[in-house]
Amino acid sequence: MNKNDDAFDVCIDDAFDFLSEEYATLFEGSDATAFQHPLWLDSLYRKLAPAAAAKPLVAVIRHRASKALAAVLPLLRVRRGPMRTIEFADLRVSDYLSPVCSIATFAELLRDERACERLRHLVRPFDLLRIPKLLDAKMPIENLLGAPHRSLMDTNAYATVLSAPFEQWQINALGKSYQKELAKKWRQIHKKGTLTFSCCDDSASIGEAMEVMKKFRGPRFQAHGDGDLLQRPEYFDFYSSVALRGAGAFARLYAMKMDGEVIATALGLSHRDSLLVVMTAFDIEGYKSQSIGALTFERVARDCIERGDRVLDFTIGDEPYKKQFGGQPTPMSSVTQAGSAAGSLALFALKQAPWIKQAAKRVTDIRPIRTSTGTR
Repeated sequence: MNKNDDAFDVCIDDAFDFLSEEYATLFEGSDATAFQHPLWLDSLYRKLAPAAAAKPLVAVIRHRASKALAAVLPLLRVRRGPMRTIEFADLRVSDYLSPVCSIATFAELLRDERACERLRHLVRPFDLLRIPKLLDAKMPIENLLGAPHRSLMDTNAYATVLSAPFEQWQINALGKSYQKELAKKWRQIHKKGTLTFSCCDDSASIGEAMEVMKKFRGPRFQAHGDGDLLQRPEYFDFYSSVALRGAGAFARLYAMKMDGEVIATALGLSHRDSLLVVMTAFDIEGYKSQSIGALTFERVARDCIERGDRVLDFTIGDEPYKKQFGGQPTPMSSVTQAGSAAGSLALFALKQAPWIKQAAKRVTDIRPIRTSTGTR
């Protein structure tokens, strides 16, 4: 590999403006994901980070010659119990984590050993560095940070390839038997009243759909760990802000109504001919026998195809319904690095027997990494 030790300047800019024109330009030309979109990160740093007592740690990398923005690593310093952790800007809402730059720029950055060393120095001190939810190794962030090789997570992401017309996609993805089953459910639900399905496009409809989503999800996930994130004010504010600020472009909030009452909702992020589903909610009590969740996903797929989307991404989680809709699994990986003796001990404990792992999690307050459309 050819070295280039004077190509980039690296600094930490904790007041970095993710809504700036230069970041928008960088993001558009990058190979990052929807979860590094300007609106998503701006809302995360402004609304979630303060509530979690997480401090911004934004690594900004510029071309030395032109001073133009070359890459951004949106990181956080988070105190988890006695452990000082460095994490990507996630806070349990993002499914895919990625440096914000192009693959080509990342390769150039790796050849600048001086810039890499500078970056590794600037992110210290820490006990643990944790970067899960990595989709592929096209941008090996472990090499950039001098961390050990990545390891596979115990969960996958799922996406289904869309094709027009909608009826052809049904045949390809669902299969004849499941198609017939859903057609029967549609006949049943239409007998209950006037059914509508639309994408919310104003503050009133977005606010209504978000409130209903919160109402449906609360009881459903009450017994799951620490419950549903949407019940926390800061998270409800975060998702509502993304839905409202991104309406018509970055975010889509769907609502299915029966006689004017919302009975199902789905929030997705639109990015490069793909829709990434990040949160859903359904009136399970009223429409369980009609498989309302499956009907909602089928309508979302139809809308995506009509808009010209090529992929419906169900994101992280191994729920069976994703395969029923033609979802193909993509392995996820993570990078962890100890930065102190305490961090090394915690990493060792997390890999041992279940009771030791639970004790380590209590000490570090590291909640489960896996999130999914249903349980987030």
